[in-house]
Amino acid sequence: MTESRQAIEVTQPVLVLVGPTAIGKTNLSLKLSHEFNGEIVSVDSMQVYRYMDIGTAKASSDERNDIVHHLIDIVDPDDEYNAARFSDDALVAIQKIHQKGALPVLTGGSGLYLRALRKGLIPEIVVNSNIREELKKRFGQEGSHALHRELTSCDPVSASKIHKNDYYRIGRALEIFLSSGIPLSSHIEQQKSRPGQTVFSDLLIIGLTCPRPQLYKRIDKRSALMLEGGLEEEVKELLDRGYNSGLKSMQSIGYRHMIQYINGNWTIEETENLLARDTRHYAKRQFTWFNRDQSIFWMDRNEHGGVLRMVDNWLMKKNGL
Repeated sequence: MTESRQAIEVTQPVLVLVGPTAIGKTNLSLKLSHEFNGEIVSVDSMQVYRYMDIGTAKASSDERNDIVHHLIDIVDPDDEYNAARFSDDALVAIQKIHQKGALPVLTGGSGLYLRALRKGLIPEIVVNSNIREELKKRFGQEGSHALHRELTSCDPVSASKIHKNDYYRIGRALEIFLSSGIPLSSHIEQQKSRPGQTVFSDLLIIGLTCPRPQLYKRIDKRSALMLEGGLEEEVKELLDRGYNSGLKSMQSIGYRHMIQYINGNWTIEETENLLARDTRHYAKRQFTWFNRDQSIFWMDRNEHGGVLRMVDNWLMKKNGL
């Protein structure tokens, strides 16, 4: 478990680019880094994993050679990476970038990870290991939908925010309730001051947006390209390496879909359709998450010039120009 650190102040500029999946963050973050001597810090819960490239839509090797990237390919798929670890790792990356005289450009769609860095985390809740094992057994026998129904009865607030297929988060919420007798949503509500908060005195957060139909078309196209680009081979290689299909990383969008296809449960057409559908649902949840943050400046995904001008003005003001 990562120990809670004390609040830390970051006084030098930090740029953050957020938005839903497939909105175009990678392309714009590269432009921003070129223009303003930046290095990219990935704020993505999946891009930390090695061997998982296609399904996580990582920047290409050429792009990563062109601009320094941090927090990509840093752990194996069976490692227990979480928001607490990200918060510590991201802070180290930001400090290293500042030491070079460069601009940290944090970009990604994992709102929880960004919140962990800025606001800290709720305290670690001790979970009964027997309960965890029993839930894993029940998941294999009953499936995630049955456990989601149970979560709805004991913690409807958490259940409303968790997809029925997201076993990892369903199991986590259930094991917290069954171990403590208190719903996860109540733990979060009761936690008024989170340890590990980072105070950014010069932070600019830009969010990319576009009309939903346009974004959904981009998601549909990306889903098709992932399948055409070798997602099946990537997942088979992961399985051949011994990474179990029940791992948190392997139950993420794209990987759990391809496992269903490989196991003969879905046709390739069903796999593509369900992958696109679930990615659209995920994008909707990302919008909902980020829309709660009043500090985000929203820009249309095509307004690259406007974003560049905003960042330029922000940095000039910092320098007293």
